[in-house]
Amino acid sequence: MITVENLSVRYGGVEALNDVTFSAATGKVTAILGANGAGKTTLLRTITGLEKATSGTITYDERNLLGKRPEDISRMGVGHVPEGRAVITEFTVEENLRLGALASKVNLKDGLAEQYEQFPILGERRRQHASTLSGGERQMLAMARALIAKPKVLLLDEPSLGLAPLVTRSMMDKIAELCAGGELTVLLVEQNAKSALRIAHDAIVLSVGKLVACADATTVANDENLRHYYLGLVK
Repeated sequence: MITVENLSVRYGGVEALNDVTFSAATGKVTAILGANGAGKTTLLRTITGLEKATSGTITYDERNLLGKRPEDISRMGVGHVPEGRAVITEFTVEENLRLGALASKVNLKDGLAEQYEQFPILGERRRQHASTLSGGERQMLAMARALIAKPKVLLLDEPSLGLAPLVTRSMMDKIAELCAGGELTVLLVEQNAKSALRIAHDAIVLSVGKLVACADATTVANDENLRHYYLGLVK
């Protein structure tokens, strides 16, 4: 489980997150919803140490993550797939995966085999440069590069961005499958709220940096008032 308590983040005079508190349970997908500028990406970047918090705590495995370096947080078992399918296009598929395994203690041969089993298309493309992959294949590669280090927490920022509806559905199904084993905690930032809520167990809704809801996904999906927030229609 990862627990965020009273988390605030400022950029100069702008408060990007204001006193945010929630927990994401092990073995579940927690969707993080909100309009553009709600603070969703800032939340993920603060968890991974890429942004500094003004106040609050982020606890994982009984340790506070705040103040730790991003590389140390990664070694603790927190994987991050940022928005934009950030793979190295000049590298082959396998070179990208090897890069993901560098800072971990996993057996590289076994790690590669596991990811090729998880994402068979990557096995077929292992010798190809990432620049030749489709958008969906690049997103799979970005996820596999994070997963090869065997994280216990996986943060996903807009994994469906720019993908066709059928590819998006397949991607969401894969995320749900990853959680099915009961050992992985997934925090899913997603503009496509309908897709995220279809696979999520729990959901939080942010609006201009503030937490406006924290409930099971079905409750959030069926609440007409909350839709105004995560569809960007706040009155």
